[in-house]
Amino acid sequence: MSTTSTLSVLIHDQDLSEQLRFIAEKVSNQERITFDEGVYLYEHGELGYLGALANYIREQKHGDKTYFNKNFHLEPTNLCVYDCKFCSYSRLIKQKEEGWALTLQEMLDVVKIYDDEPVTEVHIVGGVLPQYDVAFYSALFTAIKHHRPNLHVKALTPVEYHYIFKKAKIDYATGMKLMKDAGLESIPGGGAEIFHPEVREIIAKDKCTGEQWLQIHEEWHKLGMRSNATMLYGHIEKYAHRIDHMEQLRQLQDRTGGFQTFIPLKFRNQHNQMENVPEVSVIEDLRNYAISRIYLDNFDHIKAYWAMISRQTAQLSLNFGVDDIDGTLDDTTKIYSMAGAEEQHPAMSTKELVNLIMQVKRKPIERDTLYNVVTDFTDVVFEEDVKPQFYKLPVIN
Repeated sequence: MSTTSTLSVLIHDQDLSEQLRFIAEKVSNQERITFDEGVYLYEHGELGYLGALANYIREQKHGDKTYFNKNFHLEPTNLCVYDCKFCSYSRLIKQKEEGWALTLQEMLDVVKIYDDEPVTEVHIVGGVLPQYDVAFYSALFTAIKHHRPNLHVKALTPVEYHYIFKKAKIDYATGMKLMKDAGLESIPGGGAEIFHPEVREIIAKDKCTGEQWLQIHEEWHKLGMRSNATMLYGHIEKYAHRIDHMEQLRQLQDRTGGFQTFIPLKFRNQHNQMENVPEVSVIEDLRNYAISRIYLDNFDHIKAYWAMISRQTAQLSLNFGVDDIDGTLDDTTKIYSMAGAEEQHPAMSTKELVNLIMQVKRKPIERDTLYNVVTDFTDVVFEEDVKPQFYKLPVIN
C-alpha cells in the first residue's frame, strides 16, 4: 500500500480518535500542526500511526533517498569549564588527568591523517577551555582551509561561541562574522539540549541559555550560512518541553530558513550525574523521530546518528521520518561511546553504510555537508563485489 493510501485509511479509521484523524488529514493537506496537537501526538499517537504520517512526509520530501557523508570528528578537548549533569564526555579542569587538550598543531596533524581519504567534512566540537578562544579557533579554521581548501569546516556549538565571544567582549554578530572570515562554513546542532529554562536550569544551568543558542544561530543564518539543530530527549523533560523546543526552532526557521537538519539525541545514562534516570525504549526513539518529522514541517531533513542509537535502530528510523544517518566517522568521536552507546568504536566503511541503507529498501546517497549529491550509490557495484570472470577452455581429446 502506498503512503498516500495508508494516510487515507487513517483519515477514515473510526477506531482512531477524532483528533488523530484530524491530524492525519492536516498532514495529508500539508497543513502545519499546532503546539497542542504536537503534545497530543506524544500522549496518544501509537507507533504505527506516527510512522505512517512521518513516512508519508519523508517520502513526499525525499522519496526513498537516504543521505550520508564521509566525515571525521576532531575533538580538541574533553575538559570543560561547564558541569552539565547529563554529559558523560567532559571532565572538569580539576579532573584534567582524565582528559586531553590538543594543541593547534596536534589538531592539524589529525586533519592530515585524512589527506588521502575522500572525506568531505571535518566536524569539530569538544569541551570549553579558556585557552581555546577567538584567536585560537580563527587560526585553526584558517589553517585547515589553507591545508585542504575543499574540506568543509563544520565547527563548534553556541556553547563554545557564547563563551569565547563573551571572553573577547564582542557581540554575536561580530563574532560569527569573524568565524566565517576565518573559514568556518557551517555550525553543528549541539548544545541545544532542551531550551525550556525549568529543564535547562537542572541539567545544564551554567552554559548559554536556549535563547542565546537561538540568537547565535540566527546571526549565523543572517550571514547566509547554514546550521543544524538538536534536542536531547528521554531524561527529565516532559512532552510539552519537547514540543516547546521544536516550536522555537520552527519559528526561527520561518524567519531565516537557515537550518538544514534536525537531530534528536537520545539521553544515555552511563558515566554521568544522571545515572539514576532510566533510558527510554527504542519504541520511544522511533515515536520521537516520527513526531519530529511531523512537527518540523519547514526542516528539510531529520537525522539519526547511527553511532548513538545502533545500526539496527537507525535502519528502523528510516521508516519513521528519518532520511539521513550521518557519516562514516572512522572512530573519531568519543562523545557517544563514553555515554554508553552500543557502538563503542563507531566506524563504518562506505560499503557498510550503503548496504545498511539498501537492506531496508532505501536509496543510499552520499552528500556533502550542504546536501549536494556527491555519489548516488543505488546502482554502484563495489570492486570487491565484482565476480571473477571464467572462460571456457578448449578441450583436447
